[in-house]
Amino acid sequence: MEENPQPRSIHLTDPRALRAYAHPTRMALVGLLRSSGPFTATRAAELTGESVASCSYHLRILAKYGLVEEAPGGRGREKPWRATARYTDWPGDSEDASVAEAADALSAAVAERYFERVLRAMKDRQRLPREWREAEQFGDSLLYLTPAELTAFGERVEELLRPYEDRQSDPSLRPEGARPVSVLRIAYLDREIPEESFDDERNER
Repeated sequence: MEENPQPRSIHLTDPRALRAYAHPTRMALVGLLRSSGPFTATRAAELTGESVASCSYHLRILAKYGLVEEAPGGRGREKPWRATARYTDWPGDSEDASVAEAADALSAAVAERYFERVLRAMKDRQRLPREWREAEQFGDSLLYLTPAELTAFGERVEELLRPYEDRQSDPSLRPEGARPVSVLRIAYLDREIPEESFDDERNER
């Protein structure tokens, strides 16, 4: 039995930590450590295309804010690093203006990273076997929800995903043919639809 199981999520509230994590190389390193770690700065450089010195620097910054930590088994300078949690979350809203600003900046940086990865996946998807091309999902839905309903919707999605989470850390749980699939969850108030349309609907009732 594992003595110190990895926590599911690390919650960032310090504006300095939020700004630090918004760096694209740091987000890439944390993501790689979660999927392929532990590994050393040398291996990080091979995976990211950055220099060893750059990776070492960014890993130390991430460790400062609790996103990564040294893993056992290293020798000398070749110390391995590991992620401290499976996921990162941060406030969606805060009365502290510095926290709110840093959180929004991080959300924007993460969204940009998401869609860069989606575009790369779309570019290369013709190389995939047909069953994977047919299984992949690209689409959107427009739903009319209250804030409470949107919160409940998110909780239901979380419940759907949780049974598959342990497969990331325990390969023995993966059925034959399972491969890593990134699932994006983005739900936002669509302000491109004129507010007048809501008023017209209410007046017709």
